[in-house]
Amino acid sequence: MSNFSLKRTPGLALAALGLLSTGYFFPAAAQSSATGPVPMTQQAAPISASSYVTVGQFYYGQGNFQRALVAYGAAVRANPTNPDALLGLGRTQTRLGQSSAAAATLTRLLELDPANISAHVALSQAYSLAFRQDRLPQSGEIRLGQPAGGDANLRSALATLDAAERALSGLPTARRGTEASKIWNERGYILRFQGDLRGAIRAFQEASRLNPTESVILFNLAETQYAGGDLTAAIATIQRAVLAQPRDALNRAYFARLLAEGGNFAVARPQAAMAVQLAPTSAYAAGQYGVVSYLAREPLTARVQLERALELSGGSYPDFSYYLGRLNLDAGDLTRARSNFGDAASTGQSADAYYFLGLSLERSGTGTAAQPQQAAQAYRQALNLQADHPEAAEGLARLQP
Repeated sequence: MSNFSLKRTPGLALAALGLLSTGYFFPAAAQSSATGPVPMTQQAAPISASSYVTVGQFYYGQGNFQRALVAYGAAVRANPTNPDALLGLGRTQTRLGQSSAAAATLTRLLELDPANISAHVALSQAYSLAFRQDRLPQSGEIRLGQPAGGDANLRSALATLDAAERALSGLPTARRGTEASKIWNERGYILRFQGDLRGAIRAFQEASRLNPTESVILFNLAETQYAGGDLTAAIATIQRAVLAQPRDALNRAYFARLLAEGGNFAVARPQAAMAVQLAPTSAYAAGQYGVVSYLAREPLTARVQLERALELSGGSYPDFSYYLGRLNLDAGDLTRARSNFGDAASTGQSADAYYFLGLSLERSGTGTAAQPQQAAQAYRQALNLQADHPEAAEGLARLQP
């Protein structure tokens, strides 16, 4: 969750549907007169790129990225140099997982407008996505080691942010703080990928100092504080985000998750349910409701919500795959547990996910044989990521002769 949301304009819904269904506006039926109907002799002008951009912004704000892609694509065809069209198209391509296409679109925009800070930030996000995609396992694959490559994408992302910082001096003073906060926010995101949690926290704190009411930054800061082991600070930070944006389902879902991590299920359950009500098609809200339910020892609700989250996401979601793996392991379903933990471990690079992958590989069940060598590899990878992981060390000791 690294880019700031576009403003939503619900009143555009009907106009948006109309614009996407046709390339032109047609005049209404001619009015009858005493002499008969007036013939239509001229077609209206083609829709402007800016009109398509407005449609794209509406659908992007609604999370309907496929329709946004159509609208922004039409805008670029109408005017290949329109900066809002190119920026919207690049951001939407990133949202849809099209990292190469997004990088190409945004590079084209920066060739036209090298000082466009929003384009630099969006291009950095496309490179970060490419880095994450390098770590996605193939279908059915259980990847036990660090994937090769990927660092070049992070270097490109950081170089893009350096260029954005250089462009700050050309902005009016009143805008520099907000634009700089976006750059610091993205730096924090990349530092997390590099494993530098302290540096990431400092980056997000600086972003929040420059833009104190932006809930996206607060979300990222809370997530990083939690990853660094400071649950109290994380809860306080995400509560600020909820207060700043009460109808933001993602902030509320994560607030519920952290409350559940702290054992406050009485408050966590209704917060998680409210998040799903606010965003019924959000994979993130459903998944966090599932995690809250798992931690509250409500496995039926947990399974429904976690499976729904992965279906809605249409891809990998390591945190939710991990908890679904825990449910499957608890139920003795080793085949699905191994698949879930393999996905969570490879894409999320989590020591706990590798440990539980090892545990599921070490066990055997009906129609599922133990795989001690792969289990030992998984335990070793968990220890590579967290040298003081006691359960992984015990598991490896069990398997070593």
